[in-house]
Amino acid sequence: MKLPDRVALVTGAGSGIGAAAAHALAHEGAKVAALGRTEDELRQTVEAINRNGGEAISVIADVSQPNAMQQAVEQVINRWGRLDIVLANAGINGKWAPLEDLTPDDWDKTLNVNLKGTFLTVKYAVPHLKRQGGSVIITSSINGTRVFSNTGASAYSTSKAGQVAFAKMVALELAPHHVRVNVICPGAIKTNIDQSTEKVNVEKVARVEFPEGEVPLTEGQPGTAEQVAQLIVFLASDDSSHITGTEIWIDGGESLLRG
Repeated sequence: MKLPDRVALVTGAGSGIGAAAAHALAHEGAKVAALGRTEDELRQTVEAINRNGGEAISVIADVSQPNAMQQAVEQVINRWGRLDIVLANAGINGKWAPLEDLTPDDWDKTLNVNLKGTFLTVKYAVPHLKRQGGSVIITSSINGTRVFSNTGASAYSTSKAGQVAFAKMVALELAPHHVRVNVICPGAIKTNIDQSTEKVNVEKVARVEFPEGEVPLTEGQPGTAEQVAQLIVFLASDDSSHITGTEIWIDGGESLLRG
């Protein structure tokens, strides 16, 4: 196993990439703190890991709330005494709309969850990561990093670009403490994040048309959360011990076509 005796905190662990990553990290020997907003959304992930011989707990918190995230990290430390891996994965698509239809509250909601949530997750984990070194992985997107043609996604793309800048700053700050910070940028992946998307009047914005088969590597088919989880395990493990401050796109070439 690649991650024996390690402890991992995974936000947004109830479904999609977060759930797949929690399972993959546990399979490699890590103890997993699965964080989400409700016990119900985490139950399936945690029970499956424990049933299959792993060790996982549910941690209930809103990633955009400082006190909740500070207490969440302390819950992990109280349980296992250490923290080695942080996957800052929780996020929403939020409202996609032309600027005149995007309210300040819409903007704040997306940035608070995606960008402030990443900041808080990493901030409260840092003192514990510094003790022995570790790995932080942040889930960004092709949007805002390579792709800027998704109609109305200005708030979402800004939050995702901000995550990359944050990761690079923190990677340099934490390097002397042997804490690595990297970013994954998924393209089209089979998850339920579209359920958190509200599209309003996007048809009013001129669209760029792309050829059929927008994912060149797979004849247009999206990737899977399990494929992203494999990348997360690599970045969490010593196999990537000399990689930090780097974003990695996992999209089957989609962003090269769409960018």
